[in-house]
Amino acid sequence: MTLSNLAPVPPRGSVTLTDEGADPGDAGPKDALEGELEALRTKLAELQEVFYADGKRALLVVLQGRDTSGKDGTIGRVFGGMNPLGVRVTSFRRPTTDELAHDYLWRIHRAVPERGMIGIFNRSQYEDVLIVRVHQLVPESVWSRRYDQINAFERHLTECGTVIVKFMLHISRAEQAQRLRDRLDDPTKHWKFNAGDLGERERWDEYTKAYEDALSRCSTAEAPWYVVPADRKRVRDVLVARTLVRVMEGLGAKYPRADAEVLALKDTIR
Repeated sequence: MTLSNLAPVPPRGSVTLTDEGADPGDAGPKDALEGELEALRTKLAELQEVFYADGKRALLVVLQGRDTSGKDGTIGRVFGGMNPLGVRVTSFRRPTTDELAHDYLWRIHRAVPERGMIGIFNRSQYEDVLIVRVHQLVPESVWSRRYDQINAFERHLTECGTVIVKFMLHISRAEQAQRLRDRLDDPTKHWKFNAGDLGERERWDEYTKAYEDALSRCSTAEAPWYVVPADRKRVRDVLVARTLVRVMEGLGAKYPRADAEVLALKDTIR
């Protein structure tokens, strides 16, 4: 079976997240997937070098997903071959007192990458229409306005030279349960287990609805959402890497050329 490339969620398109949709099906031998991922990592490293040298735009990659969906693993396996000088990862956790004293996008805007850089958000501004909504941390009259605010924020970034690609790592209920068990079976993964994850799991249907609304209302031509079937880790990583290669190849970044005066300095080097 040929593994299909990811397609962006159409703007204002209907989104339904089912457990079946988290399974990519038969994607071929593991060795073939590993070989393709390694080739994609090499290509991404080449594209990143040109992107960094070109310095005309920034790239922001947003990773969202339920607990155990593989945000950390995706960062390591997809971006691990890039030059760390040109990549910055930001993990958004519970807001600090200082962050809560500002508007909810303040801490997000501060972490947006500068031109030439690739920024990776492990969770993002979407927490404010996901966990904030599910736990009713603010009234519906507040969080319901945030979809349009986030769209406006992302449109502003893209108009100023930031390319935005957003991935929702979609995991099934059964696979999440297995991964939570695995964390307790492996002493090297105990640190990853958080008892609070079990409470969040009890709100599965509420989070599903919140994700569906965020994907539908905030996938735009400028900042598209991609839903990644994440029950199989190798497939997840290959699909994310393929999409990033396609996006970066389409940017047309080029190595800057020195002008004639600078080139003439070559003969002065002793």
